[in-house]
Amino acid sequence: MDKVYILKSVFLIICLGVLVNCNKHKEHGEEAINKKQYLPDKNEVDIIVLNKSIFKKELVSNGRLVALEKNELKFNVSEKLKSIYIENGDYVKRGQLLANLDAFTFQQKVNKAEIDLKQATLEFDDLQIRRGFNSNNKASIPVEEYNRMAIKSGYKNALHQLENARFDLRSTKLIAPFSGKIANVISKKHDQISSGKTFAILINDAIFEVEFYVIESELKDIKVKDKITIEPFASNKIYEGEIITINPQVEKDGTILIKALVKNDNSLLEGMNVKVFVKKDISDQFVVPKSAVVLRDNQEVLFSVKNGKAYWTYVLITLENSRAYAVIPHPDKSSALLKAGDTIIVSNNLNLAHDSEISIKSSH
Repeated sequence: MDKVYILKSVFLIICLGVLVNCNKHKEHGEEAINKKQYLPDKNEVDIIVLNKSIFKKELVSNGRLVALEKNELKFNVSEKLKSIYIENGDYVKRGQLLANLDAFTFQQKVNKAEIDLKQATLEFDDLQIRRGFNSNNKASIPVEEYNRMAIKSGYKNALHQLENARFDLRSTKLIAPFSGKIANVISKKHDQISSGKTFAILINDAIFEVEFYVIESELKDIKVKDKITIEPFASNKIYEGEIITINPQVEKDGTILIKALVKNDNSLLEGMNVKVFVKKDISDQFVVPKSAVVLRDNQEVLFSVKNGKAYWTYVLITLENSRAYAVIPHPDKSSALLKAGDTIIVSNNLNLAHDSEISIKSSH
């Protein structure tokens, strides 16, 4: 029994020693891993060299496209639609026949008006002869006497009726007043068409007006013939244009209407909403991409590179466009300094601290 007890004790001591050694190795291993995890890595950054350049000052507004020529096409008479030669989206030329109504009734009115005029002409000539005038020499008849006989014989009224009948007959044909695209056609063949009701809309979309508004304080940066660019909300395409008018009146909400012209490439549509950019060149500026400026202590800063480390300097943003800032050293910070030739960090700077070690990933 004593031998068994001794053997058990020895075995327990050996196991305890093994466990202690395992724990020590484990602790040393975890410590090594943790140290490796917390070794500071150098931040890889992109850089630019700071120089004075032209800043593209950008005024941004929302606008709407308006056709220079737009016409609601209407028939001046009522009748059934006999033929239609257009569909929505069709391009038509000036003078082209678009549709026509049943013209039988109107042709009959013209025929009757022509007969009535012939009868009235006979009455008019007979009246002139009875009053001693030569009907073949109307220039010899006094104007007042001539007009009196023309009215009494019914000649003038017959002329008027024939003119109206011919106008109504012509009105059974719908002719394009200018070249453009057709929109809003809903009528079909044999439909009853009402006089004065819009049958279709004709839009000349070769050139569009862009209507947009600016606030009073922005007006000083805008003048006629300034270049603009527009970007439709429906696409990412960019179009160039030119300002043509500045309305000389401030609206109730403090805005001013501006109009510009933009050429169409067959992608722009009447009424389309667009973003408008008016750009002005401002020279002699420190221009940096927006990604270069970050916040520290609720202040804008830039990080510059010196001897492989990042150092921040406080800046003041003086101008802004959709992609870049124009900056100057912050006038209220005595330590703020910027000069041409400084190397500025433009990426991976959100978590940088002052005096952080960095490595340069690429140079622009």
